[in-house]
Amino acid sequence: MSHAQKDRPWLFRTYAGHSTAAASNALYRSNLSRGQTGLSVAFDLPTQTGYDSDHRLARGEVGKVGVPIAHLGDMRALFDGLPVEEMNTSMTINATAPWLLALYIAVAEEQGADVSKLQGTVQNDIIKEYLSRGTYVCPPRPSLNMITDVAAYTREHLPKWNPMNVCSYHLQEAGATPEQELAYALATAQAVLDDLRAKVPAEHFPEMVGRISFFVNAGIRFVTELCKMRAFTELWDEICRARYGVEDEKFRRFRYGVQVNSLGLTEQQPENNVYRILIEMLAVTLSKNARARAVQLPAWNEALGLPRPWDQQWSLRMQQILAYETDLLEYDDLFDGNPAVTAKVEELKDGARSELAHIDAMGGAVEAIEYMKSRLVEANSDRIGRIEQGETTVVGVNRWQAGEPSPLTSGPEAIMVADPEAEADQVARLTDWRASRDETRVRAALDALRNACASGQNVMPASIAAAKAGATTGEWGDVVRAAFGQYRAPTGVSRNPSNRTEGLDEIRAAVDAVSARLGTRLKFLVGKPGLDGHSNGAEQIATRARDAGMDITYEGIRLTPSEIVTAARDAGAHVVGLSILSGSHLPLIEETLAEMTSAGLSHVPLVVGGIIPDSDAERLRAMGVARVYTPKDFELNRIMFDIVALADPEAVAAE
Repeated sequence: MSHAQKDRPWLFRTYAGHSTAAASNALYRSNLSRGQTGLSVAFDLPTQTGYDSDHRLARGEVGKVGVPIAHLGDMRALFDGLPVEEMNTSMTINATAPWLLALYIAVAEEQGADVSKLQGTVQNDIIKEYLSRGTYVCPPRPSLNMITDVAAYTREHLPKWNPMNVCSYHLQEAGATPEQELAYALATAQAVLDDLRAKVPAEHFPEMVGRISFFVNAGIRFVTELCKMRAFTELWDEICRARYGVEDEKFRRFRYGVQVNSLGLTEQQPENNVYRILIEMLAVTLSKNARARAVQLPAWNEALGLPRPWDQQWSLRMQQILAYETDLLEYDDLFDGNPAVTAKVEELKDGARSELAHIDAMGGAVEAIEYMKSRLVEANSDRIGRIEQGETTVVGVNRWQAGEPSPLTSGPEAIMVADPEAEADQVARLTDWRASRDETRVRAALDALRNACASGQNVMPASIAAAKAGATTGEWGDVVRAAFGQYRAPTGVSRNPSNRTEGLDEIRAAVDAVSARLGTRLKFLVGKPGLDGHSNGAEQIATRARDAGMDITYEGIRLTPSEIVTAARDAGAHVVGLSILSGSHLPLIEETLAEMTSAGLSHVPLVVGGIIPDSDAERLRAMGVARVYTPKDFELNRIMFDIVALADPEAVAAE
């Protein structure tokens, strides 16, 4: 390929948003000025789960993992001075995707934009929320219906918009093997397209197949990951032709964006994460025929806390150097005809086809959610076990741990801290918004939305009308919950011990001994308070504790502290463990400790895991938390011994 034919680079994105809409708007302007070419909006957990910023479940979660958007005024502030008609905006939003897209459309119309020219994506993949991320609102079937409502609406009104991003990213974060990631993502796409078929004219269906995009993960085994992307491309073409009869090649193209793996980022020697991110990016850029359409990279220090703007800029520069300083874009595919690559691609495709056939036999992705969830928990357990046993090397974690301390992580400003006043500011503005709107108009709009849900109409027109009337995210969520019901996804953690034995004999003996002294089986309750849906850690702790012989109580995500304490009291728990990765650990643990005292459980040890800075860990221990675990504590067996010791009545008596 000559230099004159050099390819255009992919979209450069940075996944960003925090504190308030105004603060996030300033961050977006800054990132765009540094050469970012597309926005990727991160929303906070209340927004993702359909609650207002002043809801009880939102306490401590507002503005932590993304920007809070409670109403049209917030969306206006988020895109203030940013011409949406000229932009390509990716919104990482799922259960509330119809609502956030409605707000975006309302802002675009206020700006005078031609809505038919809007370009971007709503993630809008609910199935993976039941499997790995946890920000679902309703049961699977009505959730699927809302996905296809969005798709059908965009076909008619936003023809350049991608109505759904099939999201395999979180599947890998939950431990999926490459074959599982391929199969579960493709099964999700099939479920959506099977449902969408009845909602669009037959002559437009191939075009809608062509608007489905994917959001994938790229891990550290970059040759396997490169082959996985080629397998994705070939399998998708196969499905489009064989299952949906799509003949036009442009509608069969596998279009995907990527964020490279965050699961493998380490708290230990975090500077090594720069190399990991670069290597993982190569997996989705080197092969031209399977190259990402958009790339966003995590920051090197995300295992420590919230990255600063400079950290995000460093990741952006990595993309720019690869795209503009190297000669990568001057060549055709470098791997066509490579026998090793071809063989690995075929192996991955065979494994994925086998798993897809099994899911199809169960009735498709919606019917197979419990099966897929249990498989992911098992795969993640195997992954962690290989790291613990040293079969998988992680530099700086289980090999070459000794070294110089990182100068990049020292000092009070090494990690950005979310504005502590942001939640109060957001709640105050929400209160003002409610007081200033036309309440009669809002009620009428919400009634129309309620009727649309009840009658099976497309929810988008009524959602847009409610957005313009001034309804809030929580009010939209309440209508949807009332219409379709609430849901608690499977945990993937069975109460029956598995056959795993590596390194467990000594722990099982210790559990048996302490259980004998307690006069009952050692009871350990694992809980996830607040809205954080990242359940991988909690699932693995519960699974290992079960395999070690403990009596486990784990009821999944999104519980209030009072619900957790009630369950601990009813179960007679000897130790309580909380998992919180959203940054809301201080207020939630303070509330849990107060509830435990009120329930007469102040004697029960409380242990906590999450992405917790050292200063916060000290505060938690001062509050009475017995142990604090962070991502560096990867040896689950050691944690099990700690739990046994905390429950041991002889040890307590000795203190």
